[in-house]
Amino acid sequence: MVRETSLSPKNLIYPLFIGPGKDKVQPVSSMPGVAQLSVDRAARECEEASALGIPAVILFGIPERKDGAGSEAYADDGVVQQAIRLMKEKTPEMLVITDVCLCEYTDHGHCGVIRNGDVDNDSTLELLAKEALSHARAGADIVGPSDMMDGRVGAIRKSLDENGFTHTAIMAYAAKYASGFYGPFREAAESTPQFGDRRSYQMDPANTDEALREVEMDIREGADIVMVKPAMAYLDVVYRVKQKFGYPVAAYNVSGEYSMIKAAGANGWIDEQRIMMEVLLSIRRAGADMILTYFAKDAARLLHGK
Repeated sequence: MVRETSLSPKNLIYPLFIGPGKDKVQPVSSMPGVAQLSVDRAARECEEASALGIPAVILFGIPERKDGAGSEAYADDGVVQQAIRLMKEKTPEMLVITDVCLCEYTDHGHCGVIRNGDVDNDSTLELLAKEALSHARAGADIVGPSDMMDGRVGAIRKSLDENGFTHTAIMAYAAKYASGFYGPFREAAESTPQFGDRRSYQMDPANTDEALREVEMDIREGADIVMVKPAMAYLDVVYRVKQKFGYPVAAYNVSGEYSMIKAAGANGWIDEQRIMMEVLLSIRRAGADMILTYFAKDAARLLHGK
């Protein structure tokens, strides 16, 4: 009766990795329990998540071919676009969110167009807007730009509105840090940069005031939800964002956080389920309204007493 913070399956967003083929499940070695899924298998996973009361999934695509412009990201027959259509057919009640970025689709692994050996912010915006629009046309409810290019929320909002998708929401990766916690994800999404790193466009882990400026900019450009990523090592940022803006806040319990708990649990060093729930509750306590987590199904089962 006096508990101050609650955790429910309704607070969870379940990430899925979508790859080519049919009836395929390719386990991710560094993320036990996570796999690259073909479109049909991802739709089945979506149905399972819905049955557990999880209200939303977020989709990451792994295309058959990659190029310098990430053209598969905005192809009408891309794996994510196919998955959206099938999921909305099979589980219309499920909110389908899509990751909007080019890193999974480019042959160099960076989040934008390369000019003179570096990512060119402005020329990337048009491609991100095309990707978001292709997702909206396929039926996505929310698009989630994760690239950290300046001005991308405004460019995407403008493109969506001009094409009649005024009700498609934007969940902006507003404060995304250049973190070492992303390692396992890059295996899962096959998105490791082929040269350099992403520090020129992701945030310095030492900065929190900058995070507030980034969030404010995305809100002004039309974001409906703002995200902090990663979650565990940045709970102070989650708290400050929620306190300052009072906006819907998402936090991403990222791959490295997941894999550390899984590895320690597998070795018997910790009680995996107890730590999982403690971590998720801490993210809620810091102020996150929604949590993107690979633990979503496991946590939902526990919350349902299964």
